[in-house]
Amino acid sequence: MQHYSNLLVWQKAHALAVRVDESLEQCKRRDHSGVTAQARRAALSIPANIAEGCGRGSDKDFARFVHIAIGSTGELEYQLEFMAARKLLTSSDSHTLRTQVREIRRMLCGLLKKLS
Repeated sequence: MQHYSNLLVWQKAHALAVRVDESLEQCKRRDHSGVTAQARRAALSIPANIAEGCGRGSDKDFARFVHIAIGSTGELEYQLEFMAARKLLTSSDSHTLRTQVREIRRMLCGLLKKLS
């Protein structure tokens, strides 16, 4: 099994996590619902689960972690939408980040098919 950092989907998920963290830095003072912390955790969960799953001994185990990462994409996508609605994040930033999330989800679904 290859190292997780060689996977394009992990590279994109890592870049997304960094971008989400940077984008949310400006709005944490105005967030009274805690959604920015939840979004950070969801964004970090995607590449973290890819990395953990890649280190497992079988495709079946890896697939389980890819499923978890896919779930985190749905969670993050909604949180970004919510933050745009609450004006914690600009509509433009939210749209750009959600587009990246959807691309990563498509890649994860492709990876899952390959593992099955």
